[in-house]
Amino acid sequence: MDFEEPSAEAPPVEQLLGWAWPEWVTAPLNDGVEVFALPQRLTGALANASSAELEELAGRWTTRVRSEDGDDMTDDDLLAVLQGVVRLAASAVDTGGGLYSWSS
Repeated sequence: MDFEEPSAEAPPVEQLLGWAWPEWVTAPLNDGVEVFALPQRLTGALANASSAELEELAGRWTTRVRSEDGDDMTDDDLLAVLQGVVRLAASAVDTGGGLYSWSS
């Protein structure tokens, strides 16, 4: 959504509900582990994003996180995080695979 309709603000809930979201490969378990398959549309958008688009997205992401979390914002370099995800997305597109997110 951030590629197609860039905004520093979070979109309205109605708009969020209309978008394809990652699907659970495994629903959250008791230990908090979950795996998501990202939509192909997002994987392709990430794989084909330009450096300028990634910088702009990271800037909007940082602004949004700071406005929501204030001083508790992560110290991670969000552009570097995006660039790493883009490399994975590009590999997924090149091999005909998918992009997954595992969290615990």
